[in-house]
Amino acid sequence: MHPLISIPLVVALVYRAWSRKSLTPLGLVIAALTATAHALSPYSLPLFLLLVFYVGGTKATRVKHDIKAQLTLSATGSHGGEGARTHVQVLANSVVATVLILIHAWVLRYNKATDDPTAECFSNGHDAADILMVGVIANYAAVSADTFSSELGILSKSNPRLITSPTLRVVPPGTNGGVTATGLLAGALGAFTIGLTTAILLPFCMADGNTFLSTFPDRAAWILAMTVWGTLGSILDSVLGGLLQASVVDKRSGKVVEGSGGQKVLIHPSSTSPGSAENRSADATGAHLRKTEATANTAALKGTREAKHESRRVESGHDILDNNAVNVLMALIMSVGAMGVASYAWDISILDIFA
Repeated sequence: MHPLISIPLVVALVYRAWSRKSLTPLGLVIAALTATAHALSPYSLPLFLLLVFYVGGTKATRVKHDIKAQLTLSATGSHGGEGARTHVQVLANSVVATVLILIHAWVLRYNKATDDPTAECFSNGHDAADILMVGVIANYAAVSADTFSSELGILSKSNPRLITSPTLRVVPPGTNGGVTATGLLAGALGAFTIGLTTAILLPFCMADGNTFLSTFPDRAAWILAMTVWGTLGSILDSVLGGLLQASVVDKRSGKVVEGSGGQKVLIHPSSTSPGSAENRSADATGAHLRKTEATANTAALKGTREAKHESRRVESGHDILDNNAVNVLMALIMSVGAMGVASYAWDISILDIFA
């Protein structure tokens, strides 16, 4: 991307995050580095995907903030609601795409002939490097769908149901793995924004120079495919969260307790975990959770730790990953999965990228 365009966009992105206090200081640094990496692509699309994801995500967060504050609790004991996002949260949504973008930029700039007609365009499978860009788009379709689903799904008038439960039992709002029709529709909207951005900005072409997806039906089909794939990513995130992430509930209020910065929530060793209490040592569980608790949470609970932790219980899931790790895992699966589908459909080996 040309520096005259990319530099102002990166500065604007960082300034917006700083002025709205939506990112921590270290989060701002990582966001700037991430945006810079996206700008290294010859395409303008990656940086615009990041911008669309960030702007859309912050708007969705602002819409539900007050309502979420009433429905959930912070691990520090205050009302719920999203605070400034950390550098870990920034990486959780973008690190997979960033790696693919850097590889794609390297392939286009150092591993292709300058007179290659596909060097600066997406050739719909005539070039193995296209597979990498499919992975980037899939990443943002999935994380955008997940962000919209989790941020706006809590506005649903009906209670969420646990997707990993055989009976789809009702769970408190904010429970990992809890899904609603509103959340699914919101997720589809998030993925749609990425599909639409892609259809507008991705430099489509064929190896012979003819344009690809030049007609409205072709572009509409592309947008639909990205919307469906991103929505599937949101559903996968719910499944992974419901299985691998412990949802902690305050016994007194019945509200979900959210960890600072997407990290795990500290609970008392005597608390039980669904389906695993008899298989785990309470002392080991407590020690593990104490090590992974956010510093702010630990400090806020200092002096009253036992009294507060005894009021918490695990609603669902197993304490294996925190929210950030679940996001990275979901993004990786959806990106690699999309690349695999493209490789099969185009009959191109991923190894051909470096040929």
